[in-house]
Formats: sequence, C-alpha cells, structure tokens
Amino acid sequence: MVYEMRTYTLKIGKVPEYLKLFEEIGLPIISKYSKLAGFWYTEIGELNQVVHIWEYESLDDRAERRIALYQDQEWVEKFIPLVLPMFEKQENKILYPTNFSPIQ
Repeated sequence: MVYEMRTYTLKIGKVPEYLKLFEEIGLPIISKYSKLAGFWYTEIGELNQVVHIWEYESLDDRAERRIALYQDQEWVEKFIPLVLPMFEKQENKILYPTNFSPIQ
C-alpha cells in the first residue's frame, strides 16, 4: 500500500467553506476513484490548512485512479471551479507504511 498526503493551504477564512463543499460535492465524486484514509484541518501551528490522506495499492494504481478522476466531468465542472480560487498552495507527499505501522 501507498498513501498520498495532500496538504492544502487555503486563503484566510476559507476552511469552513472548503470543508462544506468537499463533504457535499467533492467527496461523493472522488470516492468513486480513491479511498479516503483521513481528513483533518489545522487549529494550531500553520493555520488555514486541510490535510487528507488517500490509500492506493501502488503508484500505478494511484496514477490510473487520478487520471480517471480528472476525466470525470462532475469533478472538473462542479467541484474544481468552486475550490481552486480558495487555494494558496498545495503540497503532496507519497508515504509508505513501515512494517510496524498500525495503518498498512
């Protein structure tokens, strides 16, 4: 298994709006392609961030699922245009679990 951790820094005050749009519009769409392992927002430290982790069988599996997502017209037309203006920056990391990690 591999995990992708995506961290988005949003414009000040946009976290509640982003979370609402993601839950109501984005999550039902992206869930057809990727398995959500966790979703958080920051309260202390660097603020205005959301962090989500997605689970994939392999990097090839991730690539195939992301390609399919980007071809989904609902994602491209109904979600991305609403949230893209909220972003300040984005960081993605691929994580591999250790043999002693509770999440494999």
